Amino acid sequence: MVSKMKEIIGRYRSRQASIAIVGLGYVGLPLAVAIAEAGFHVVGIDKDEGRITRLKRGESLVPDLDDARLRKAIESGNLILTLDFTGVKDSDAIIICVPTPLTRHREPDTSYIVEAIESIVPYLHQEQLVVLESTSYPGTTEELIKPRIEAQGFRIGEDIYLAFSPERIDPGNKSYDFQDVPKLVGGVTVKCTEVARALYEEVIRGGVYPVSSPKVAEMAKLLENIFRNVNIALVNELAQLCDRMDIDIWEVIEAAKTKPYGFMPFYPGPGVGGHCIPVDPFYLAWKAREYDFHTRFIELAGEINANMPAFVVSKLSRILNRHQKPLNGSKVLVLGVAYKRDVRDTRESPAIKLIALLEKEGVRVDYHDPYVPQLVVEGKLLKSVPLTQRALQSMDAVILATDHSLFDYDYIADHCTLLLDTRNAVKIKRENIYKL
Repeated sequence: MVSKMKEIIGRYRSRQASIAIVGLGYVGLPLAVAIAEAGFHVVGIDKDEGRITRLKRGESLVPDLDDARLRKAIESGNLILTLDFTGVKDSDAIIICVPTPLTRHREPDTSYIVEAIESIVPYLHQEQLVVLESTSYPGTTEELIKPRIEAQGFRIGEDIYLAFSPERIDPGNKSYDFQDVPKLVGGVTVKCTEVARALYEEVIRGGVYPVSSPKVAEMAKLLENIFRNVNIALVNELAQLCDRMDIDIWEVIEAAKTKPYGFMPFYPGPGVGGHCIPVDPFYLAWKAREYDFHTRFIELAGEINANMPAFVVSKLSRILNRHQKPLNGSKVLVLGVAYKRDVRDTRESPAIKLIALLEKEGVRVDYHDPYVPQLVVEGKLLKSVPLTQRALQSMDAVILATDHSLFDYDYIADHCTLLLDTRNAVKIKRENIYKL
């Protein structure tokens, strides 16, 4: 007699299973389309009615997923988009991909996870797999999700399988699609891990790497991003020191890169942004306090990176002073407000804080970003201005905050009065060009 678990895995292997994706944002939507393309029936669920309406029209809303791919998945009949959580009851697996932001006090906001699991538990049934992909602190899966499932009378690892598998989405990365990146899977039990692994192996080309528990997978995700955050903070601090010592930090990094071992280059900038690096360290720092442990190194890195927009404003003020211009009353154009090159994602973008700080200093700020037509900064709506010769010449200074590849840096350097390049994007040397 074939075991129940083998029957479930068999449904995944034969692509006969139905999968529900809860949350259709930067993580959930590409995942839903990829699973549908693999031949599964997918129900995509999101509580945002406007989002569902636009997605049904074939508007992707996600930079790394083009409209044509989304429309093809919908037209194939493999992808259904809905506001209705009752779609969960006919699914063999439910994958939760909801936001995990921070509160005003920089503490974890897990309300989206709680809301998602409470929305699906009324429709759960035996033999289902539940996977959390949202980044959170170690223990989230077993502390927030497991008790709510067990309260319905289910036995984890026998009736229902529960696992954590962190997303590894890198917006704008042309080298690595998320399907090419190995997938971590940590189940509450060995059976949970095996069932989750079977599903992801049908979708992820990069392979699946099982770990011993959800906590290990949750911590691994945090380590990946904290590693980057700490190293960026190190080079940002060195950039500030090099500025005082009149040393070119960019030349220093290029020199250090010539060592073929024991060194990995990281680069300074106006701060860090996105959905992971500025947020994830605070999840671990918050959880660590429960164990009477203070992550001083991690928190210091966050503090250094968070202060970089203020350093940029300070440096701009000094540059303007050299030209007998006060910061107060100056006109400044910020180039690029997305958090990274060639994306339209502005989550936690340091350019937003930079604009806010400039305006508090009495600066008249405009911005230009070909990917972000409008932006709200502290309740004020700003619109991207055309990048014309007249616009550049009318500014007292230009700050390059995000180095989009669409920018013509020679054109910008030719027509602006002063340029503060925070990304080392302008390779020509001129008297009107300053580096971070």
